[in-house]
Amino acid sequence: MTELLLRLFVRDYRNAESPSVHSAIGKLAGMTGIVCNLLLFLGKFIAGLLSGSVSVVADAVNNLSDASSSLVTLLGFRMAQQPADRDHPYGHARYEYISGLVVAALILLIGADLAKSSAAKILHPAEVDFSSVTIIILLCSIAVKIWMSVFFAALGKRICSATLHATSVDSRNDVIASAAVLAGCLAGFFFGVNIDGWIGLAVAIFILYSGVSIAKETVSPLLGKRADPELVERINRLVLSHDKILGVHDLLVHDYGPGQCFASLHAELDAEEDPLVCHDVIDDIEWDALEKLNVHLVIHYDPVVLNDQEWNETRSAIDEIIRGIDPRLSMHDFRMVRGSKQTKLVFDLAVPYSMTDRRRELKECIEKELSSRGMTYDTVIRFDGKE
Repeated sequence: MTELLLRLFVRDYRNAESPSVHSAIGKLAGMTGIVCNLLLFLGKFIAGLLSGSVSVVADAVNNLSDASSSLVTLLGFRMAQQPADRDHPYGHARYEYISGLVVAALILLIGADLAKSSAAKILHPAEVDFSSVTIIILLCSIAVKIWMSVFFAALGKRICSATLHATSVDSRNDVIASAAVLAGCLAGFFFGVNIDGWIGLAVAIFILYSGVSIAKETVSPLLGKRADPELVERINRLVLSHDKILGVHDLLVHDYGPGQCFASLHAELDAEEDPLVCHDVIDDIEWDALEKLNVHLVIHYDPVVLNDQEWNETRSAIDEIIRGIDPRLSMHDFRMVRGSKQTKLVFDLAVPYSMTDRRRELKECIEKELSSRGMTYDTVIRFDGKE
């Protein structure tokens, strides 16, 4: 069904890296969510009114909130498609994240209201008239929501969308909520046990939990979460695939929304290589990153000395020292600045975030170990954080 809908409504749907395809798939998801959730709302709401069940009405209102969420998602994808302008040079793709945050806010508001209604029903229970029609509607709802969860998950994975992933999780939670309501209906239908208010409260809690989870997922990229490890690996692999690149480090990825990814890194090349040749190599890599990964990459050129015996021996010694301290440590941007009286060693040390409070200790340990090997240098260490 997913492939069929994509073929019918999204042109060139296999090219998921394209911003236009990304937007079209998001809009398809939004429209599908609106239609399905409105139909589910109407069916459950009528069944809830006829039976007098607050839990069924709560589940219906949950579907209405999902329809509103799908509408916001649709608007978010549409607004994110706006091109860059003078006030927003990096584009408007973060509207997709903002729409996810609005969805979370709507879910939390509705969840709180339903919790209030359910608590009132617990304190003042009323007779509920369940019927086989209500049970059939709930069974159909569960089947539709299972399909929707799988559908949104597939689309979210295809275009790497946190918003669609959140929508998939929300649909999965709806399956659990509807199953709980169905359990309450069956208990009342077969055993005459009235747990309607408690089931409604459980549904409200699921809605609130879903809202909090979605809020966390959508706020994270707005705050600047760490880059996707798979994307980091693809960027590193692309840069290192060029023969003249000796190493890469200091990769920074800035996410301005789907299709608006900017990155920078340092690339090491032989210091004896013609600078014009190095410039051309870097230019080629930057264009490759844009065409193949849809990443606006900027590369800083780091010349590396390869034919200096003292340089090579000292670097090897420091590599050995830092590995002995902790295998998670790594060094880059190593330079030797020779003065009239003393040689200065300058390098960056990448340190796990859990060790950032040990910087002074690490510097003293490295200097002490160098001195024990008869290497007397003035060391200048710049510390970088890493995972």
